[in-house]
Amino acid sequence: MKAPLHPRQAERLQALHAYEMLDSNPEKDFDDIVQLASSICGTPISLMSLVDSERQWFKASVGLDISETPIENALCAHAILEDEFIEIEDTLGDERMNDNPLCTSDPDLRFYAAALLKTPDGLPIGTLCVLDRKPRSLTPLQRDTIKVLARQVMAQLEMRKALATAATMRQEVDHRVKNSLQSLSAFVRIQERRLQTEEARVAVSKIMTRIDAVSTLHEYLYKTDAGSNVDLGVYLEKIVDYLRETAPANVEMEFTPVSITVGSQQAVSVGTLVNEFVANSFKHAFPDQRRGAVSIVLAKTASGAVSVTCSDNGTGMTPDIPSQSGGLGMKIAEIACMELRCELDLKISNQGVTASIEFTPEPRPQYRS
Repeated sequence: MKAPLHPRQAERLQALHAYEMLDSNPEKDFDDIVQLASSICGTPISLMSLVDSERQWFKASVGLDISETPIENALCAHAILEDEFIEIEDTLGDERMNDNPLCTSDPDLRFYAAALLKTPDGLPIGTLCVLDRKPRSLTPLQRDTIKVLARQVMAQLEMRKALATAATMRQEVDHRVKNSLQSLSAFVRIQERRLQTEEARVAVSKIMTRIDAVSTLHEYLYKTDAGSNVDLGVYLEKIVDYLRETAPANVEMEFTPVSITVGSQQAVSVGTLVNEFVANSFKHAFPDQRRGAVSIVLAKTASGAVSVTCSDNGTGMTPDIPSQSGGLGMKIAEIACMELRCELDLKISNQGVTASIEFTPEPRPQYRS
């Protein structure tokens, strides 16, 4: 017979769907649990079953080749109407299951025991169950084990749900920060046009370097859900794409991304340094429409350090560059290097300028959701 609906069916289904497990890929954590349940109980079949509105679906299974059954044939649809645990020694002797095709014909399920998978609010979303093709019973230890393993299943589901919620919240924060920084950037650029002295304009442009680097970072984090770690190659590629849009027509930007994972704060420091170098090159290295290129090279050394080299083939630094511009630019470079715990290697010639750094990547550990 088909099981009646759970008295809190709408709430139950909402809770089930909130875990986002239905039709998901197999996972070793759950496969191990059903394998352990089957081994401890000595049953050929064990399932982690989630009871949806029209079907029961198996997130993990041992000994059964099907991935789901219609709700009218779902043994677990009866189980979720119980309190915590159900054991049926012979399904053909139980009026709820004696006409069920899963019991009367292949796969001939004659024994069924299940511990409910319950949310913290007490809503059953499915079961951890063990089955056999012959009548039998469990020992007290086996019953207790199934209940403990069911709680472990729910602990795993709750952890994944919490991590997914945290990731969503982090994405929203990154999105809002990015939008706020873009608004701030637009405001500062408007104010920059009203400044009367070159010194003030240079100072504001340096502030914009940092704002742009942080804004680009949060856009990257929002779109990739990268957490506290960043693929520096992808991040720098986004910065270079932005800089290409502002490049003089006579200057080319060269960059080939390399995948290297670093912490997000390290990425901001590198982005600030690259932004500052390129902006200075655009402004000073190619006077009188001189053609040239600015190159960014990212690499990982044999020792595991990250190497970033910025260079241009322009005129090099000349005495007519305002000293305060260079001085403030150097201060920004010094701060970035201090954050990265590295030294800036600056080479200046009449064939151009090269700035290089090497630092140790410090990605933070990530936890699977």
